[in-house]
Amino acid sequence: MTFTVLTCEFMHESNTFSRSLTDMPQFQVDTLHYGDDAIRVRRNANTELAGFMDVAEPAGWTVIHAVSAHAVPGGRVAKRAYEHIAGVVLEAARANKDQLDGVFLGLHGSMVPDFCQDGEGYLLGLLREELGTSIPIAATLDLHAMVSEDMVRHANILVSFKTYPHVDMRETGAHAGRILGRAMEGQIAPRTIRAHVPMLDEANSGRTDVPETLALYDHARAAEADGLLAVSVNAAFTGADVFCVGPTVLATYDSLDRDAEAKAKRVTSELADRIWNGRTKKRNVFIDVEEAVSEARNWRGEKPLVIADYADNPGAGAYGDSTALLKGLIDGAVEDAVFAPLVDPSAAQTLHRSKEGDIVTIMIGGRGDPKFGGGPLNVTGVLRKLSDGQYTGDGPIQGGLKHSFGPTAVLDVDGIEVLIVSEAQQMVDLQQLRAFGIEPESRRVLALKSMQHFRAAFEPIAGKVVVCDAGGLATPRAERRAYNQVPRPLWPIDKDFERTDAGKLLA
Repeated sequence: MTFTVLTCEFMHESNTFSRSLTDMPQFQVDTLHYGDDAIRVRRNANTELAGFMDVAEPAGWTVIHAVSAHAVPGGRVAKRAYEHIAGVVLEAARANKDQLDGVFLGLHGSMVPDFCQDGEGYLLGLLREELGTSIPIAATLDLHAMVSEDMVRHANILVSFKTYPHVDMRETGAHAGRILGRAMEGQIAPRTIRAHVPMLDEANSGRTDVPETLALYDHARAAEADGLLAVSVNAAFTGADVFCVGPTVLATYDSLDRDAEAKAKRVTSELADRIWNGRTKKRNVFIDVEEAVSEARNWRGEKPLVIADYADNPGAGAYGDSTALLKGLIDGAVEDAVFAPLVDPSAAQTLHRSKEGDIVTIMIGGRGDPKFGGGPLNVTGVLRKLSDGQYTGDGPIQGGLKHSFGPTAVLDVDGIEVLIVSEAQQMVDLQQLRAFGIEPESRRVLALKSMQHFRAAFEPIAGKVVVCDAGGLATPRAERRAYNQVPRPLWPIDKDFERTDAGKLLA
């Protein structure tokens, strides 16, 4: 049976503590494609849309794709950008609602516009107003989604990633697509319930290379194998001060099956209990700058030492321009090293006025908010490379996708190659260095601005990985950020309280 499905991708992880605003230019430089052009660009990559198309194309469905929009995590999404992108989706829904059989949305789950606290719940509500309640809506979510009651109320089907680093985007899209297909055929009537845990995030932020956390996702998969349509464990996002903050467990079940709802409630309760009971079992060991520099000075391994500049991760909405770790490496006379990226468009622009091989003295970094990770550094170095910043990923996360750092320069400061870029991105792909003349496997030390995603591409080439909290905006020290909108009590901001139930369940 053929069906007509409206699709879109609209994704952003919004750090409400950031001074910056995410507007149209940030979407344009990352991902902003309309209609069939979006399908062409994203069809053969590891994307949720590609996974959905893996289901839709063989089934002969008619796909009306509105837009694919994604911006690198940063400050709240500007109202004009949100309204433009959401408006494209709503107009497509309005124009085609008489022929639609279903809707597929690739969402993040932690988008915060500057006019409300729940970007995804707001969009889903608008779609329901336009389309009514009879058309099934399926949505994919990032593992770090903060899932609101509105999201669960308005979407029949919710399926989140089960890997961190995230490498299962395409698989997740296909999973949601298969459930949507069965719903459109009338075989099932999916609904989703939600259990919430009063924590900022899961103890290990959803890391699936940590056995205790991986066990949560294994439990979810076992519940799916036992008949539930989808079970999602969302680790949440600490960079947002909103009412719906915190880990959630979702279970999408067939409401036509009289035993399924009880099974869904049981598994969400069990998983929520496990998240809460594991709240003190963190695996990350955060070292300070001094210790990171000592590790770098003493490293003699055959493969590179990777230092994760965890707290200044652009992938968590940090500015990507903190200098504390770089200053430590320079002061410590660490050589044969890479520091990437340093997000500083003004410095990149200035360097593009020179030529490769020039010796340049310049002020770099520390412009976003110096109290988070240090202020600007005055450095002198050799300009090794100038580039427009274009590259095509070939790793497990960005493979096949074109990206750009914008005007980019590599400045060699006393044996440390600093990748200075104009557009924020975290380090997730070896091509983010190789495209700019840096062979990561031949360097002794790689200091990378990333929390966890770097592991997918860089851990296989690393001799050792250490994680540094150099004080950036995404520091694991939550007490350095002022949370005013979150529900209280909330672990670990509050510690002297007991969780009294399994979290509110919404059916």
